[in-house]
Amino acid sequence: MSGQFGEFTASEIYCPKCKRSQPVRERLLLVLPAGELHEYLCAHCGASVGTREVKAGEGARLIAASASGDPLSKH
Repeated sequence: MSGQFGEFTASEIYCPKCKRSQPVRERLLLVLPAGELHEYLCAHCGASVGTREVKAGEGARLIAASASGDPLSKH
């Protein structure tokens, strides 16, 4: 059951500045070899209300390999 739901992205998160649940925007903070770090921002006031880490998968490695000129990744 551990992989049943895959990945989630938040549409609303509680904002301590607005003192209520608000829609959020997601912003990419860092791209690392192990994955990406995203930040959730309140759509109303712009406050940072959380983060999400996306682990690098097979697709990310293939894109990196084709960008480096690896002949095995060309179609």
